[in-house]
Order: sequence, then C-alpha cells, then structure tokens
Amino acid sequence: MPINILMPALSPTMEKGNLAKWLKKEGDKVQSGDVIAEIETDKATMEVEAVDEGTIAKILVPEGTADVPVNDVIAILAGDGEDVKAAASGGGAAKAEAKAPAAPAPAPKADAQPAAPAATPPAAPAPQLASAAPPAAQSSSGNRIFSSPLARRLAKDAGIELSRIGGTGPHGRVIARDVEAAKSGQGLKAPAAAPAPGATPATAAPSIAPSMSDQQVRALFEEGSYEVVPHDGMRRTIAQRLTQSMQTIPHFYLTMDCNLDKLLALREQANAAAPKDKDGKPAYKLSVNDFVVKAMAVALQRVPDANVSWTDGGMLKHKHSDIGVAVAMPGGLITPIVRSAETLTLSVISNRMKDFAARARTRKLKPDEYQGGTSAVSNLGMFGIKDFTAVINPPHATILAVGTGEQRAIVRDGKVEVANMMSVTLSCDHRAVDGALGAELLGAFRQLIENPMTMMV
Repeated sequence: MPINILMPALSPTMEKGNLAKWLKKEGDKVQSGDVIAEIETDKATMEVEAVDEGTIAKILVPEGTADVPVNDVIAILAGDGEDVKAAASGGGAAKAEAKAPAAPAPAPKADAQPAAPAATPPAAPAPQLASAAPPAAQSSSGNRIFSSPLARRLAKDAGIELSRIGGTGPHGRVIARDVEAAKSGQGLKAPAAAPAPGATPATAAPSIAPSMSDQQVRALFEEGSYEVVPHDGMRRTIAQRLTQSMQTIPHFYLTMDCNLDKLLALREQANAAAPKDKDGKPAYKLSVNDFVVKAMAVALQRVPDANVSWTDGGMLKHKHSDIGVAVAMPGGLITPIVRSAETLTLSVISNRMKDFAARARTRKLKPDEYQGGTSAVSNLGMFGIKDFTAVINPPHATILAVGTGEQRAIVRDGKVEVANMMSVTLSCDHRAVDGALGAELLGAFRQLIENPMTMMV
C-alpha cells in the first residue's frame, strides 16, 4: 500500500520547516538512501534521504512552501509492484489525514543523529494511515492543554504530564522545545491542587507580559512611511529565545581589561611560521578571536565550577569546554560550537571556525554543530566596539562579550605607557555562577590572554 513521506524533524526543537527544493519528481524511482529533497529550518538547510524504495506517486507539498509542520504528509511513495496511479489518487485523502507519525519519514543526511532521538519520526511503516491527532489534550482536572502533536508524543515518551509543562508557543501552546526543557527539570509546574467544591478556577496570568501588538505599533506611524519586512523563522526564533533568556535568567555582568601585547607578538610569530602549500597559501592564519576561544575553554577547565548548566533538577557540571562562537549571517546569527576546545590547537580552532562561518552563511550547518555547548563567545571587536554585554544562550551559564583591541595609555610602575588593551565582559547566570566564581573565571581568562604561551603547554 502507499507509503506516506512526512516532513521530518531535523532537530529536537523543530516544529516547522520550509520545503526548499524537490530533487525528485513525480514518477521518479527512488532507492533507500537517495536524496529526495532539501529542507530549510530556521538555522540550516539539510538534504533529506528516502527510507524506502519505490516510485514518487504524488508530491503534495510543492517546493518553496514555507512553514510545513513536522509530520505533515509531503509526498506519497508507491511501493515496488504497486499501481502508481492508484497510490497517487489517494494523495488528497492522505493530505487531509493525521499528521501523527504513521509512516516512515525521510531521514536527515547528516553524520550525527539529532540530540534527542525521540524527536525523529519513526522509520517503521504502519499498516494504515493514522487518524488525526487531537489539537489539545486534557489534564487530570479536565482542563484543555493546547499542545503540538510532536510535543504530546515527546511528553508521553518521557512520562511527563502535559499540564505540568509551561508552554512557550502561541497562546501558551506546549511545543517540543518545552518538553525538552521539562526533561531536564526546567519549566515544570508544581502539581496543581484539587479545587475546592464549587470553586471557579481563576484564569492564570501569562508568565511573560505581552509586547505591543502589530497593529498598536503600526498605529504610531504614518501609513506609507515604512516598509513591512516579514519575519523569517530564524528571526522569530532569535526573538523568542533571547526574550525568554532575559526574562527567566538572572543576568549579572563582570568587566575586565586585558593586555594584548604578548598575544599580538606571539600571533605574528606563529602566522609567520605557518607552513605554506605549493601555491604559497599558509596552512593557517590565527586571529585574536582564536586565542579568545582557546583561553575561554582552558579557563573553564581551570575553574570547573563555572563550566556548568542550570536545571531545576540539578547542576550539570561539564567535563569538556564546548565553546559556541556567534557568527553573523543574513537575517540573524548562529552559534556554531567548537567541541572540546580545550584539547585543540590554535590552528585547528582557527580552521574549524573558518569552515563554520562559511557554512553558516549558506545555512549548511548541521543541528549537532550549533546546538548545546557549555559557554559562548561574542566578538564585536572587528566593528570597533569597545565593550558591550551579551545575552546568555541557554543551556549556557556564561557568555563572554569581546571588544576591540586598541592602544591605550596605562600606568605601569608609576609611569604612563602605551599598551594594546581589550575590554571583555562576562555575562553570568546568577543561579549557577555567583559573583566570586564569575570573577575567578574572568581572572583565569585574563591570565591566559596576557600570557598566551601557557595555553600551549
């Protein structure tokens, strides 16, 4: 019987995706492992493979379609020996059927699996199409709980009651991201007490105060004096995550000045000694930011109590320093992660970051390359910014904002001298990193930056 091809979940938090391009057309035969489509998420474009063999009987979602929900049927595959026309004629009915994971979905063509296996649609075909999943569940008290189908499945697999999960989707809807957070103890509500007989339940106030509506903002400006640029998925995700971060994480900030004189001298010496290929191209070209990433990674190893992530259930104390580095890209930014950066040489960090930056700008990063991490670096020095504060990106407990390196007058041994200085500001999650601990981490970072040879031994 016909096999439904579903919109895959390419990451644990993915709710919708854009069907950018079909690489197969109706009537084409496909083998297991053939790349059949390109899917765009808010941060990346990924190729998708077929799981089963057969013939593309009908394409239900044309290429270029935006915001296709995960587990929607996007095409019909006729199995070997099956009547293709008959399978195609059932495509309309399949489109209207459930979005529950009843048939194999294409698997993302990636070297690593997504972080949460529960978010990946099942690969085993079901004997028949599933009935439509209900738009809302009910709590034990009978109240409706609005949630996405994927969120309900993840909550069921994790054994978490939906009524205990705080929803961050539209109108408080519970989405997959909320379930993933609840697994680690974040965002869980206390079990509700039974209402007194005859009592009328009060409407709960929203946890996040609403911002001005679209119409309220437009009313402040003269019609025709502006152009409306619709938000894409990336911009919406950035806005939601950073708003949530500032409203739920108690930030505090620590600033230090670092002397770059020794670092710049070592950098010049290292770059001059870089081996060259037959075309005269050096094997690496170190930047100040490469030293910053390495220093942050080593500092977290020297101050392990700061290499943590906060959860309501307990502190996650990380063994390695996985450093995210903010990279600007069209429409927003992304933070690819240098894994176990404390173990890498500066040249490896440099070349890895160049590769990440190039692929980030074309949205070719895989989810496992930008999700997670233990801390992050945001560098605006190349724009001449002296100092700034950065917003913590959960699950990190810290982020380092790096300003420009510049010549300043300093006093040394009672004499005024000129030195190359750089201001850095550490944002800390006060739940996980107290003031003294944050100061210790920043002090360890400065010691490494001002004595860069110690990073190499």
